[in-house]
Amino acid sequence: MKSVGIIAEYNPFHNGHMYHLKEIKKMFPDYTIILVMSGNFMQRGETSIIDKYTKTKIALDNNIDLVIELPFNFATQSADIFAKGSLQILNKLKVDYLVFGSETNDIQKLKSFAHIQLNNTQYDDQVKKYLNEGVNYPTALSKTLKEMTGKEIDTPNDILGLSYVREIIQNNYNIKPICIKRTSDYHDINANESIISASNIRNKLKKKLSVKNYVPKSAYKYLNNDLSFIDNYYDYLKYSIIENIDNLNLFLTVDEGINNRIKKYIYTSKNYDELIKNIKTKRYTYNKISRMLCHILTGYKKSDKKEDVEYIRILGMNKKGQNYVNKIKKDIDVPLITKFTDLNKEYQTLELKLAYIYCLPFSKEKQEEYLDNEIKSKIIIQNKND
Repeated sequence: MKSVGIIAEYNPFHNGHMYHLKEIKKMFPDYTIILVMSGNFMQRGETSIIDKYTKTKIALDNNIDLVIELPFNFATQSADIFAKGSLQILNKLKVDYLVFGSETNDIQKLKSFAHIQLNNTQYDDQVKKYLNEGVNYPTALSKTLKEMTGKEIDTPNDILGLSYVREIIQNNYNIKPICIKRTSDYHDINANESIISASNIRNKLKKKLSVKNYVPKSAYKYLNNDLSFIDNYYDYLKYSIIENIDNLNLFLTVDEGINNRIKKYIYTSKNYDELIKNIKTKRYTYNKISRMLCHILTGYKKSDKKEDVEYIRILGMNKKGQNYVNKIKKDIDVPLITKFTDLNKEYQTLELKLAYIYCLPFSKEKQEEYLDNEIKSKIIIQNKND
């Protein structure tokens, strides 16, 4: 039984994702499609606008066979750590191929860059040189590789794809990476083609504009007025910062020094976006600061950090996915989690805390419903067959 892996956030699931899935089905018609998906908190420090269980239903409705949650520890960190956790999971699940979106659609270029990062001793020295000059890490990476190869890599999906490819090579995973041309401009939040970025869709939803033309029906029905934008958490974030004002550097991804800028601007910034823009410097990107704030909001400290994936949590599957799991589960070397109570005490505490924080802006009724669902959660089974 062969399988192909996807890594995604689906924040939200849109026409571009549907296009990629259709292309994957064409390339691998009989393969089991396995999705590693971020839960309720995203790689850029934002909250998922719809919860992870709803995202799982949408994924299953769009011919994904098995949905695995990427643990919070990996889902809310930089591209390299996000890739590390995702590939560890896909490797443990014996995936044959990884398919991801790419602006350049040049897998050989990404492989050559990965080999330079792993094997050229000058690479790390040059990146450190640029970092010491005050530029951010993605820029240092891009400038170094351009100097060494004459070729550029400066778009988000290519940089993330490079992290995937490097992780596969570094760990000698038996996974073949394949890229599919990304069809929309990541940076354009005003485009109106049928396939636009998730950022663009979130921007339209914030403005109460219709996104009906940009998402499939299976996702659109969930994109109502009750969405979880990170802006809605600002008061809770502000409280957490002020409560821990002298210990901010204890939280994951909060660097020594940047904590002083957070302290300086928290009392005068009127909202989440304004706070980040006030803190932002040439070295610290918007997304990097957003991740810091996410870890402060959730109380996730450096001492909580995990280096490796310690369990695999299944959120949903269809019959094909179930058959796949039954075939390989005896070879998986970490616990296979199918419900909340399967988690050990440490992870139950963490997941319950994350669930409480995620539903803070919800109505009382919706809070109770969500928390009850979290504790009683079990695998979502899609009975429809291909």
